Amino acid sequence: MNQDYIVPDKWSIIEEGFEKGRVKSSESLFSIGNGAMGQRANFEEQYSGPSFQGSYIAGVYYPDKTRVGWWKNGYPEHFAKVLNAPNWIGIDVFVNEEGLDLNTCQKVSGFRRELNMKEGWYQRSFIALLQNGIKIKVESTRFLSLDLDELGAINYKVELLSGAAKITFKPYVDSGITNTDANWDEKFWKILEVEAEDNQGFIISKTLKTEFHTCTFMQSELKLNDTKVSGDFQKETTEDKVIFTYTSNAKEGDVVSLMKFAGYVTDMNHNQSELISAAKAVLTKATETGFTKLLQDQKDAWAKIWEMADITIDGDIKAQQGIRFNIFQLNQTYSGKDERLNIGPKGFTGEKYGGSTYWDTEAYCIPFYMATKDQEVARNLLTYRYNHLEKAIENAEKLGFSNGAALYPMVTMNGEESHNEWEITFEEIHRNGAMVFAIYNYVRYTGDFEYIPEKGLEVMIAIAKFWHQRANFSKVKNKYVILGVTGPNEYENNVNNNWYTNYIAKWCIEYCLEMIEKVKDGHKEDYNRIIGLTRINDEELIEWREVAEEMYFPYSEEHGVFLQQDGFLDKEIIPVDKLDKMHRPINQKWSWDRILRSCYIKQADVLQGLYFFEDHFSKETLEKHFDFYEPLTVHESSLSPCVHSIQAAKLDRMDQAYEFYVRTSRLDLDDYNNEVKEGCHITSMAGTWISIVEGFGGMRIVEDQLSFHPRIPDGWQAYSFKVNFRNQIVKVEVNAGKTTFKVEGDQSVLILVKGKQIEVNPNESVTV
Repeated sequence: MNQDYIVPDKWSIIEEGFEKGRVKSSESLFSIGNGAMGQRANFEEQYSGPSFQGSYIAGVYYPDKTRVGWWKNGYPEHFAKVLNAPNWIGIDVFVNEEGLDLNTCQKVSGFRRELNMKEGWYQRSFIALLQNGIKIKVESTRFLSLDLDELGAINYKVELLSGAAKITFKPYVDSGITNTDANWDEKFWKILEVEAEDNQGFIISKTLKTEFHTCTFMQSELKLNDTKVSGDFQKETTEDKVIFTYTSNAKEGDVVSLMKFAGYVTDMNHNQSELISAAKAVLTKATETGFTKLLQDQKDAWAKIWEMADITIDGDIKAQQGIRFNIFQLNQTYSGKDERLNIGPKGFTGEKYGGSTYWDTEAYCIPFYMATKDQEVARNLLTYRYNHLEKAIENAEKLGFSNGAALYPMVTMNGEESHNEWEITFEEIHRNGAMVFAIYNYVRYTGDFEYIPEKGLEVMIAIAKFWHQRANFSKVKNKYVILGVTGPNEYENNVNNNWYTNYIAKWCIEYCLEMIEKVKDGHKEDYNRIIGLTRINDEELIEWREVAEEMYFPYSEEHGVFLQQDGFLDKEIIPVDKLDKMHRPINQKWSWDRILRSCYIKQADVLQGLYFFEDHFSKETLEKHFDFYEPLTVHESSLSPCVHSIQAAKLDRMDQAYEFYVRTSRLDLDDYNNEVKEGCHITSMAGTWISIVEGFGGMRIVEDQLSFHPRIPDGWQAYSFKVNFRNQIVKVEVNAGKTTFKVEGDQSVLILVKGKQIEVNPNESVTV
């Protein structure tokens, strides 16, 4: 564990005491968002110390030109990335002309910040002794409205603790920003218009290349001891900034505060020529509602989210804080309202990975959104990929595939591949399988088979065509093989016959063939439409089946396990616990060459397949593979501990399951991988939720029914969660000696508990 400064608390993330060395980490951990926009927890006032400024708008991106030393045919031209958007939180503060800057103050005391997850607001307070000898107390409260998702609000208070002084606030919006991760140190925005009117400021800007038009806006109001200060204020505009200046003379004990409403409107949702009008409408609504009522509405909106999504844990405050932090960040990142949007690995907390969509959404996130929201939210995530099918076919064509074969991108904003590391972009083709698994997972959970003839089967067919073409027949092995790939374990590149990739390819083909027959029998009109679109024929389907039936899987008779890839046993097999801790994490201490030659596994690979398809294998098979591969796994991917936690729980190894759960739930809070300053691991947070619901709770779908096998870690008195199963809310409460089920809906639900069926009637509890 690399850090331990977050105060344990059931509902809040709290930091006490100011240390310059952890500012960037806290900027990530205390980030806020509302699905439409988000921002790192940067200070409103100026700060001259190391900081990572970041504000982001969902769906607004830039194709940053690829930078590689040696160009290869097929490389994407660009790396799509979420943009650091114009900054609207800024409020420069001056006390008798001296700027407030925590990096240069004589003394900072009483520093505290809190991210209140229950109510959805962020607050920071401290006492500062300035160089001029004046002492002030500052309290700033900030939130991004869930109800008015184009609006943010700040209430910034300065209390004068000594003498008399002139307090000056300079709120601003600033378009002169850059991305920390820019490939060529370019600016990504062109400023079109800067306007100040009354106490409102507007900057119209557009992204270069993609031409998203955005209006960043603000409105401010000054108060002295809660009384509005009317009178003159100064306005200043530059080529990229709007600045207002408000001044008030204060005496000891006075509180001078600035109320600031601000945010973004974009041409994704408004007419391009009416952005300032749209911004004014948001400000009018905010002013009419007022800060206090907006904050109460925020609390009510979060209460509604928690009513369904909360997981309670009794007896382990750090575990409780960890799971709520994960659930909170997931809901800040994606609301499910807009099928054009998706979930980036860093959400709104940083720029690493470009803020784009990865296979994480299908493999890890869909179960969380499917079970904690209406099923339409998960359907929107599937539709996002359906809408990108043409681009996926284009991506495959660029690599030489034909006949409508699709390769979904490793990284994307608009369906086009935009990742430029060869071993990831062109070898990590297993992501295609996650697209199909997500459809299967959605249908088995929701019972919404209609999605398959409506949209899903077209995606499956295009992916089956890809696997058919990507596999080739080996005369030596007398089997079909898949060469030159990277599996989920990214510490092995360009390997042959990665077991997970081969297995999911085989499964995708077989599931597609099964669904073709099912749609043919029950949805004739859709079947004819899809056959017309995809031009598949019986001969092609026979070839697919042959590839699936004759797929090769590397296996070790000596160890009795499937091998991660053909050459895995050529490596020197040394368990991780024999590795000097000075070498960890190896991705920061070793050369890439050394990593590739080692036996060390970044994340679940063979075990990922045994997680997805556990009903294909016995518990004994899982145990044998877990015992072989886990000791070689360094868990240097955020997606690794959750899968291992679930499998350890299934194997009744609860100490190990709990250890992995803590690691996934507090990955960022405790900064296990020493990288939280770059942003939080949002998509893996869905894996944390799965660790409890599928791991400890043992939830599965068995024979079209909900099934549970509850277990509880030592030290926990109880835990509970809810799932929305086919529009019936099922609440599960697990204690050391019993489990209670309750249905909040209008229909009875049949539930399997350790293989035995019970019936739970609406609004009744059944204890097992």
